[in-house]
Amino acid sequence: MNKDLTVGKPETVLWKFCMPLFGSIIFQQLYNIADSFVAGKFIGENALAAVGNSYEITLIFIAFAFGCNMGCSVIVSQLFGAKDYKGMKTAVYTACLFALFICLSLMTIGIFGCDQLLRMIRTPETVFADSKLYLDIYVWSLPFVFFYNIATGIFSALGDSKTPFYFLAVSSTTNIAMDIWFVKSFRMGVAGVAWATFLCQGVSCVLAMTVVWKRLGKIHTTEKAAIFNIHIFKKIVIIAVPSILQQSFISIGNIVIQGVINGFGPAVMAGYSASVKLNNLVITSFTTLGNGISNYTAQNLGARKYDRIRAGFKAGLKLVWSLSLPLCLLYFFAGNVLLRFFVDDLTGTAMSSGMLFLRILSPFYFIVSAKLVADGVLRGSGKMNQFMISTFTDLLLRVTLALTLSGTGLQSTGIWLAWPIGWTTATMISIFFYRKSVAVQAD
Repeated sequence: MNKDLTVGKPETVLWKFCMPLFGSIIFQQLYNIADSFVAGKFIGENALAAVGNSYEITLIFIAFAFGCNMGCSVIVSQLFGAKDYKGMKTAVYTACLFALFICLSLMTIGIFGCDQLLRMIRTPETVFADSKLYLDIYVWSLPFVFFYNIATGIFSALGDSKTPFYFLAVSSTTNIAMDIWFVKSFRMGVAGVAWATFLCQGVSCVLAMTVVWKRLGKIHTTEKAAIFNIHIFKKIVIIAVPSILQQSFISIGNIVIQGVINGFGPAVMAGYSASVKLNNLVITSFTTLGNGISNYTAQNLGARKYDRIRAGFKAGLKLVWSLSLPLCLLYFFAGNVLLRFFVDDLTGTAMSSGMLFLRILSPFYFIVSAKLVADGVLRGSGKMNQFMISTFTDLLLRVTLALTLSGTGLQSTGIWLAWPIGWTTATMISIFFYRKSVAVQAD
């Protein structure tokens, strides 16, 4: 059901809208967690390392899909808030054409360039074949990844956060079952993990896009909406390209960091692969809540209700901090239990590396979550330059410090320390930009 986010108590509206988004991203992350879980439990430590190694490259592809999602979602939100339904439909069609072009381009690069990417991150020969196999299959699922992201962006723009949750709840649990079935019953190894994800993503995409077209068909306009509009396209690009660059450079930075980690051997790789999935579950959840705040901000910006934007920022902080506390405690004190979900016989080095990573990062969830809320407001307000400055500061600090500190006596611990330093610095920048360029609109 479509939901107008410009009316009602801001805190209540935002919480009701964002909580299904939080549930959705939990299930979305289960796709990747399930792959690592099955690879580690039923194939072995090297398979876990291979899936984790490939994951850093798949994040580049996902970054482009995420950018298309945000470009579509923010502009459609603004038009929906302004009650410009004809323009809203044109924005949807234009975003789909944009996503198709980007998707086909990336598929071409992926089909012919995965070997080079794996070599660039110094993938050990022991896991190279499985890493390449996983990526080769994943590349063919990119149309599903892109158009599912477009569909969820449209749902969010229309104030509907429940429909994506239902799709993901079913598809993610199905993916876990199919992962186990393909690996245990058919003994397909890493290929079984990849094909299970491919099939579940495909079904989710088709169903989600079907619902989107039906939903749009029920929104009547006096004139037929154009399939493409250059003015709307430029607006989408202004939001999408910085979002793509943000996520892409973060992914590239993570690949550089993965290359440094690979130099410490398969045991550290396996520990990092398991722990970074747990960390990404949290960060991606906060990012998704930030995306929800972007939709909330964009709708209210379109309706010119500026006072609600500041109220939404405060409500967003309460939301992410209420989630940060239990997650921090869980990871800090029970991380070893969670890591064993991925593989039973983690070696001492793998377990200690994974635990240290979680214990260093988890206390800083309170800080990075505040950054992602501020980023959500900046993006929903179209303040993309400020958003990019904060993001790139975080990235450059993390990559530079990981490269530098890992070469000292700290070794892999130096890599883990780079995260909280980057997060803290970037959070101060994001909050400064929010207070300077967005909060003043409500005064």
